[in-house]
Amino acid sequence: MSDFESLTLYANGLEFSALARGTGPMVICLHGFPDTSRSFRHQMPVLAKSGYRVISPSLRGYEPASQPSDGDYTMVRMAEDLIGWIDHLGNEPVHLVGHDWGGIIAYVAAALAPDRFHAIATLAVPHPNRLQSEGLRRFPSQLLNSWYMMFFQLRGVADLAVETRNWAMIEKLWRDWSPGWRVPAEEMEHLKATLSQPGVKSAALGYYRAMVGRNTPGSLRTLELFETPIHVPTLAITGALDGCIDTRLYDVTMKEEDFPGGLEVMRIEGVGHFLHQEHPEEINRILIDWLERTRPGGTS
Repeated sequence: MSDFESLTLYANGLEFSALARGTGPMVICLHGFPDTSRSFRHQMPVLAKSGYRVISPSLRGYEPASQPSDGDYTMVRMAEDLIGWIDHLGNEPVHLVGHDWGGIIAYVAAALAPDRFHAIATLAVPHPNRLQSEGLRRFPSQLLNSWYMMFFQLRGVADLAVETRNWAMIEKLWRDWSPGWRVPAEEMEHLKATLSQPGVKSAALGYYRAMVGRNTPGSLRTLELFETPIHVPTLAITGALDGCIDTRLYDVTMKEEDFPGGLEVMRIEGVGHFLHQEHPEEINRILIDWLERTRPGGTS
């Protein structure tokens, strides 16, 4: 990781570290859970070589300086952080790539401020608007995949359990979500070190807890944005072996009428939830093609 620049970004009174590489039109990459800004380590050099300025920030709460005093981890607040970063970086529209929670943030941000984005690409998470009404009705087995989300609501119990036996639950999630693939040991150690920082574990679980609370200004605004059509070209990529999000959900939740800016859905065989780390060459090829087609003056 020594070849990456270290940046500090500012938004909403908070301070965020970020990795960066390359020059040119800007691509912002958003990680998910349980992960860090190093999630896109395989994408950043390749995109930079293709002529892009690639920035991968740590999300809200994943370091002490970015933990808000009000503990608000609703998706709209993360989207507002992203808009603040774009302001900080020069206030020009950007391309956006998001994995897991980063993908949810991408959907929300594109609904909130479509003029700030040339296009978005999401990895491993479909748009949440139709998930309950159509996705879970067709594929109720997803509730079993999502056991951890319900478990994380047990404050105190879950906080203790996730770090028991040297974060064994975190390792289990990676194994279950990407069957047959193992994250490199050095990346898992970096992840554990990140989660061990003051307040980070609670912040990471706070994302899930904020999705359950329905009566705060942040949660109500997030629900409004979930229901808002996305007028930004959208590429959604799913791994056929994803053990976290059943890939079949894409068939019933991703509807063209919800994406008047254009929608493409791709299913990648032989990979799971962390598809961009499992098969980086294929994902890099797809992303470069997408960026070229959706950049100003591109062929999309």
